[in-house]
This record gives sequence, structure tokens and C-alpha cells, in this order.
Amino acid sequence: MGKRLDALLGRSFKATKFKGTASLAVSRLSVLKNQRHARCSVARSDVVQFLTNNTHDRALLRVEQVIKEQNMLDVFVVLEGYCHLLVERLSLFEHNKFCPEELLEAVSTLIFASTRCGDFPELQELRAIFTLRFGREFAARAVELRNNCGVNPKVIQKLSTRMPSLEDKMKVLKEIALENSIELPISETPVETSVSSSEEKAEDERESGSLRGKYKDVADAAQAAFESAAYAAAAARIAVELSRSESGDPSTPKEQITSTELKSKNIVRRSFSESSSDSEGGVNEGNEVFDVREMDSDGKGDNGSKNEECVEPLDISRRPISVRTTWARAR
Repeated sequence: MGKRLDALLGRSFKATKFKGTASLAVSRLSVLKNQRHARCSVARSDVVQFLTNNTHDRALLRVEQVIKEQNMLDVFVVLEGYCHLLVERLSLFEHNKFCPEELLEAVSTLIFASTRCGDFPELQELRAIFTLRFGREFAARAVELRNNCGVNPKVIQKLSTRMPSLEDKMKVLKEIALENSIELPISETPVETSVSSSEEKAEDERESGSLRGKYKDVADAAQAAFESAAYAAAAARIAVELSRSESGDPSTPKEQITSTELKSKNIVRRSFSESSSDSEGGVNEGNEVFDVREMDSDGKGDNGSKNEECVEPLDISRRPISVRTTWARAR
């Protein structure tokens, strides 16, 4: 019953389809190997050219491309061998829904490599066939590299996205220089890089240690940060005031703030006086006026000029909330 249901749902394993897909994968692998080999040869020739011109820094950077192409070339060789192995041992899992132990590494490695090789459609088809045959859990264990997944550790290392270390790059650089009979100053670049990096780390550790010893706890550090920010803001404010005074502007921000405060106090005082007079006389006016002579006297007293009376209409809707409440109660 289970075989019939699998056949009706299209979940049955087809050996001919698997063989055809594996053969196409092998053909694709041969093409990809030739491409990677050509790229690797070009990168190695660039490294040789840089070494000949004594530009060792650029040669060290170009070695990264050599390592990348060589890793992919090694992976393709391993995958090609696995494809041939599965075609030869097809009878072991043709009638079995569980992957045999001797083929676990080959199947799991092909599934894992399908997620790292985007330009390999045949490998994607093989992954779909294995997922349909052995289950999604089996495929997920290989993709996520769970325990006992069976993926080849060498392939995992070759397909890693990490940058090659300095030791690996220097090793390949020495090999290329030795093959082309080029003398390479071995101790210049790595020693300078390691010394500079160690000095930077030591300096960072000293700075962090001094800062930690300066403050007692988090609150103390936060208070110091707040004080420094306030000091910076005060310095910026003073700089603005000095720039205005140098440009000949008689009014400073402090004087403007003081005049604004006096104006608001005068408005409130006269509004209260008018509201009290309205409540006693029984006369309500829609508009009121206020005097700003007190404010203008501060700014014009030094010049000896005569203060002029400034009158401005004030609508009831512009009164403060407390004034409007008192005025409404008086009515």
C-alpha cells in the first residue's frame, strides 16, 4: 500500500532519473573544474608578477584568490568522485528508504555542497532526489551540520566563508615563490603585521584598564559622561555668544531670554488686573492691551533714548489657562 501511495504521489525513487542527473552533474563538474583551473592559473601568474616587481603586499592579497579557486577545485574533485560512487552503488539504496552507512558521507556531502554552490543546478536536483528519498530531516541535518551528519570535514573546510589566515597565505606565497625561483623576504610582512596588531591590542587594553580604574561603578561613569556633555554644551553656548558680540550684535541670548520672561510676566500681571476690574465694574471687553515699557527700558536705558509706549491687542483666547479660568469665574 505504501509503495502504491508513493507511486501515485510521485514520491517513488526512479533509478533512471537519478543516473541521468548524476551523469549531467559529472559533466557539469568537468566544465566547472576547467573554469576554476583557468582562474587559479591566472591568479598564480599575477602573484608571480607582483613578486617579480617586489610588490609583496599586492602579491599577498592576490594569494587569497588563489586559495579560493584552489579550494573550489578540490571540492569539485571530491564531488565528482561521490557521483561516480553513488551511480555504482545505486542498488544499495534503490529499494531502501534509509541511507546506507557506507554511502552516508557521499549523500550528505552532496546535499551540503548544494547549498554552497549556486551555479550548479544538477546538484540542486540531486539534493531534491535525496530529500524525497530519505526525508527532510535527513537533508536538514546535513545542511545544518548537526551531530553525526556525515559531511566530509575537508569539504566543510574548503567551502567555509572565512578569510584565509595569514599563515595559510604565507604558505601558498612561499610555494609559488619556490616554484618560480623567486627570493622572498620571509620575515618582513608577517612580523610587521603581527607586531603592529599586538601593539594596538596592548594599547587598547591599557586604555580600557585606565578608564575602568577611574570610575567606581556604572553610575559614576554615567555622571562623568553627563558632566562632560554639559561642559561641551556650555562651551558651545559661550562660543556662540562671543561670535555674536564680535560681530557687533548688541543683543545676546541672555538678554533676549530675560526680555521674553519679563514680557510674559507683564502680560499675566495686566491680564489679572483687567480681569479684576471687569469683575468689579461689570464690564467685559473682548480685547485687552498691555504695556512693555518695563522691558524696553532695560535695552534702551544705556543710550539715553526716550522709551516709547508699545500697545498690542490681546485676545482672550491668548490668555494663559489660569487667567481664562479666573476671568470666567468673575463673569
